[in-house]
Amino acid sequence: MTLFARLISCLGLLAALSGSMVVAQEAATPQPAMLVADDVRLTEDDKLIASGNVEAMYEGRRLSAREITYDRATDRLLITGPLTLSDAGSTVVLADSAELDRDMQNGILMGARIVMQDQLQLAAYEMRRVDGRVTQLYKAAVTSCRVCETGRPPLWQIRAERMVHDVDAQQLYFHNAQFRVLDTTVFYLPRLRLPDPTVTRTSGFLTPSLHNSSLFGTGVRVPYFFTLGDHRDLTVAPFWATNSRRLDLRYRQAFRRGDIEFNGAVSDDDFNSRSSRGYLFGEGRFDLNRDFVLRFGIELVSDDTFLLDHGFSDKDRLESQLSVERARRDEYIRGAITHFHSLRVGESNSTLPSTVVNGEYERRIFPRVLGGELHFAAQALSDHRSSDLTTDGPDFDSFSDGRDVTRLTTSLDWRRNWTLPAGVLASVQTGLALDHFQIAQAGGTSVSDATEVTPTAAVHLRWPLIKSNRRGVTHLVEPMVQLAWAGGSNPNVPLEESTAVEFDEGNLFNVSRFSAPDRRERGYNAAYGVTWTRVDPTGWQGSLAFGQVVRDERLQEYDGVTPSFTKSSGLRDRTSDLLIAGQFQNGNGLTVTARSLFDNMFDTTKAEARASWQNDRTDFGATYIWLADDPGENRNATVSEWAFDGSYRFARHWTGSADWRYDAASDRSVRAGIGVTYSNECVDVTLSASRRFTSSTILEPETNFSFTVGLRGFSAKTRDQSFTRTCRN
Repeated sequence: MTLFARLISCLGLLAALSGSMVVAQEAATPQPAMLVADDVRLTEDDKLIASGNVEAMYEGRRLSAREITYDRATDRLLITGPLTLSDAGSTVVLADSAELDRDMQNGILMGARIVMQDQLQLAAYEMRRVDGRVTQLYKAAVTSCRVCETGRPPLWQIRAERMVHDVDAQQLYFHNAQFRVLDTTVFYLPRLRLPDPTVTRTSGFLTPSLHNSSLFGTGVRVPYFFTLGDHRDLTVAPFWATNSRRLDLRYRQAFRRGDIEFNGAVSDDDFNSRSSRGYLFGEGRFDLNRDFVLRFGIELVSDDTFLLDHGFSDKDRLESQLSVERARRDEYIRGAITHFHSLRVGESNSTLPSTVVNGEYERRIFPRVLGGELHFAAQALSDHRSSDLTTDGPDFDSFSDGRDVTRLTTSLDWRRNWTLPAGVLASVQTGLALDHFQIAQAGGTSVSDATEVTPTAAVHLRWPLIKSNRRGVTHLVEPMVQLAWAGGSNPNVPLEESTAVEFDEGNLFNVSRFSAPDRRERGYNAAYGVTWTRVDPTGWQGSLAFGQVVRDERLQEYDGVTPSFTKSSGLRDRTSDLLIAGQFQNGNGLTVTARSLFDNMFDTTKAEARASWQNDRTDFGATYIWLADDPGENRNATVSEWAFDGSYRFARHWTGSADWRYDAASDRSVRAGIGVTYSNECVDVTLSASRRFTSSTILEPETNFSFTVGLRGFSAKTRDQSFTRTCRN
């Protein structure tokens, strides 16, 4: 082999210096390499010298240097810098000079610096390559901060007498390490191990955080992540405070056909009389044969206030469920068993339906003779209360509070559509439903079983009118009307499922607007409405809809006390409340959605609105809700509440955030929080404060402060490059 060919082959192996993993193949076909220089000469002492703007390219890697000398007698490669080596893996090596063996597996680089993944920077007085796998750096400094040529130290760095980079293990090992902030030593570690930026998942400490709470006192939370193979992991996060000791746990595992995740905690709190408290939430999903899907969810807690005390969740009713379902184009099957547990003050779990078993089947059929679509549905539902009471409680209805109810429903509906002259779209729907109720521990005046047959028929007409202009703006106006009839009558059975009915655009044209078959609208009713939609290619979009329902008579009371529809549902009288809903959206990220019900005096009976504004600097949302007092929905006072949450990036590296929930009906704040985050390419620093104002016989107000510092550059990469600082020089 000639000296020039030997030099080219050596340069091809130089990629090992970049820190990327290289897999050798015995029968690999050599790739061509290219050397470019101002001058290439062969000396009398058998040396090949390439000098002047030397560049060598091999398999996507590029080496730039002032001079490269290959000594055939010693099989050594001498490189005079400054030299730069880059590869396709976004790793760059810079050095003043280098001396390497022929195979590039061993060698020394002086004044070396490595930039990995355009994120982590390693600098050393001397860098030694050993056996093509391990890179040793002496008098090393490591940081992910942008280092500018101003002489100022980086925001943070790790200095060590010796640092070892194991390419195969993708780990960095530090000996006699110092962690420095602005060149001031904060703490010393004789040994330290960190993942390099190429690692996507490895065991190690996660970002710790400091907390100060009026409930817990002052404490620190230090999470540690364990990798348990390629498909499992465990996160353990001890939290130690002056008034609380807590251990947070998270376990995740992926299977060939599904995955599971469990989150839990165990604590010993000085402010609570229990010796130990805790919770467990879990969920999973598995794909079964024949397109079936198995899902489960577990929600358990030791006491009513643990979740709120420790800030894990605002849930006040827990739900554990096991279900199997299959959804296909024309078929749906589902079976589930659900357990409910209430944490609300004043609710007794013994008289609530704690266990619910549900099974349902739906099928679409397209008969050629009739045309249109046949829809068959069957459902079975049974709820169980642990109470044995056969008498009524303080809710003043006629049904036993310890009752157990089973409902069986089957229905067959036929629907067909036509297009009439002038573009009017018509549809006809007719059907028959059978409902059977079985009530155990009925008590009172309720029957123990009842069966009802309900025939239905409906005609629906809508007339879409479209207009477009030269600018591409499209307007769609669509008036709609429906006439419907349902026979039969509601049996004297307890209202188990349709306890809260929402009147909106989704059920305006339903034959029955109850949410479940335990109640149905009977007799004749007519519904009418109009929708308007504007679509602008520039982003301006809006819609407006209104509608109303008129019946032949007012709905009858089902137990002599409470009407079938609640007062705030908007559907209680012969003429329903007027439904008005609208939405606005523009190209700047602003979206406003509102919906309201108005009675015959045009007074508001229910209202809700949501506004959001999202762009590169702003993420803001506001919600308002107003509900009238309604004992039928267990609401004895008017609800009027505002909620705000958002963040604003007011400077390149600074982002502020805030949230506020305000009860306008009682003129008091419910919850408030504020925070500020500093972010750049190497660190995230967050300081936040929050206050929970609510109080009850079992819950006290709480103020909480937290401080979190996260270092970027190792396994936490900077995805948003807009936070990266720039050097003025």
